[in-house]
Amino acid sequence: MSEPTVLFSLEGPVARLELNRPERINAVNISMRDELFEALRAFDDDPMLRVAIVSGRGKRGFCAGADLVEFGTAPSLVSAHRSRRRRDLWGLMAGMRKPLVAAVHGYVIGAGVEMACLCDIRVASEDAVFAMPEVTIGMIPGAGGTQTLPRAIGIGRSMARFLADRGDRMPAAEAASAGLVHRVVKRSELESAALSVAQDLATRDPAIVTAVKTAVLDGLDIGLEAGLDLERRLALGL
Repeated sequence: MSEPTVLFSLEGPVARLELNRPERINAVNISMRDELFEALRAFDDDPMLRVAIVSGRGKRGFCAGADLVEFGTAPSLVSAHRSRRRRDLWGLMAGMRKPLVAAVHGYVIGAGVEMACLCDIRVASEDAVFAMPEVTIGMIPGAGGTQTLPRAIGIGRSMARFLADRGDRMPAAEAASAGLVHRVVKRSELESAALSVAQDLATRDPAIVTAVKTAVLDGLDIGLEAGLDLERRLALGL
């Protein structure tokens, strides 16, 4: 029996979801996408769980993007599209009303950046480097990056990342300055720092957390006046 590509564990009200393909720098293949979808759905369905941490195993990085060896072959490409229709992982993360914390290190490339952007709080180690090389290899971001990265760091910076040379990488300090990550820590402190953030979030009233995420995420796409009305209705409903 093959080892799971996503490890799921609990620390009280905090769920830990670890990408587990360290030999491939946790590149996302079909199995990982399916397993992460199921793990996140289990987290979302459990009323005792308040916050999830998404991280990557291994020394080399959080996630090196999509596994092009698998996704680049014709049979797997067909399977990938079928799997994506069945399990919309990126849509699930984007619509999640419970807080998600990303703990990233080393290589954070392509889908790794996109996955982190779908989390609410992003903690990075000092050795983290970020890149979006899809255009240079004849692709476009496929996990929401064209929408989430501009919301995180602005249109200008995002366009530079999307269209820049493949070797153009953003180090952790620059990512923090741009707003891509919220905290940078030593590599040895990454796990404890992310857990501390998650445990703090877990003390918040879950109804209020859900209301805030709903107001922010839904309000972004409906205009200021409608967004203010949504906020009022949510506040009155608490």
